[in-house]
Amino acid sequence: MEMGINSIFVFVFLLLALLCRHFTSAGEAEVELLQVDYYKESCPRAEEIIQEQVTQLYNKHGNTAVSWIRNLFHDCMVHSCDASLLLETTRDMASEKTSQRSFGMRNFKYINTIKKALENECPSTVSCADVVALSARDAFVLLGGPRIAMKTGRKDSRQSFAEMVDDMIPNHNDSIPLILSRFQAVGIDVEGTVALLGAHSVGRVHCVNLVGRLYPSVDPTLDPLYANYLKRRCPSPVPNPKAVEYARNDRDTPMVLDNMYYKHLLEHKGLLLVDQQLASDPLTSPFVEKMAGDNGYFLEQFSGALLRLSENNPVGGEEGEIRKDCGHVNRD
Repeated sequence: MEMGINSIFVFVFLLLALLCRHFTSAGEAEVELLQVDYYKESCPRAEEIIQEQVTQLYNKHGNTAVSWIRNLFHDCMVHSCDASLLLETTRDMASEKTSQRSFGMRNFKYINTIKKALENECPSTVSCADVVALSARDAFVLLGGPRIAMKTGRKDSRQSFAEMVDDMIPNHNDSIPLILSRFQAVGIDVEGTVALLGAHSVGRVHCVNLVGRLYPSVDPTLDPLYANYLKRRCPSPVPNPKAVEYARNDRDTPMVLDNMYYKHLLEHKGLLLVDQQLASDPLTSPFVEKMAGDNGYFLEQFSGALLRLSENNPVGGEEGEIRKDCGHVNRD
């Protein structure tokens, strides 16, 4: 009788262990929505095709590399890395691109250039969300960063989240605590936030976002000689938002994503107000100094933060779709 009871206890214990293992595995499978080499079987050349297209577009239109980085930031910060950013305005839905926070964004048409190349190889297989993510990864390399292994398997959203853009995308004159809170909402810590803002090392800023630091009086945190340069670039205190007047983020290495950005901050040559505040806020200034002194450290932190951002709340399963045209949801 004693042996029988012991056998029952052993049986129950093993059964519970198996059940726990089953539910744990199921949970892990659900969490691991994204995978490295997700298209290995369904579209083996997917990442190669994206890299080829990104490189060709960069060689023809160098500014596309900056656009791909910004696309990932705007797409993933708002709701999910789901290509909702790319959806056009329809009768029932406003595009996220109509927000003032999206001012200056461009090259969206070239996303469909990449998508068409993928559709020719593997129809209805690779999501636009993965195009956004992988094009940013490949652009990072073209701008001087290391190649990183980025997971794929995202699905595309069937809706835009235009109403969330202003609440999620930081503005150029927001306070550092507000900036940090918005990045923290998507899993990016202080160090990662400082690193991601280093993307301001490349590209340009339109005068409409600069004149507040120049007129009617110059922001005292600006280096006077640098302020004079900015005034030459932005000679009027009331710029036309449609005008092409702008200043480059970095005049020394304008198309290299490097730590020159942080060196300039320490010299009071931050282009935007939020840039300069990074160097003075006690939470962020230690990381600014460290990144200014070590480009390898900056690139390592940027790589890690970019990966974390790219995995924010991905869409999977029946919740999303694989769009054939990145600007429009599929029609049944």
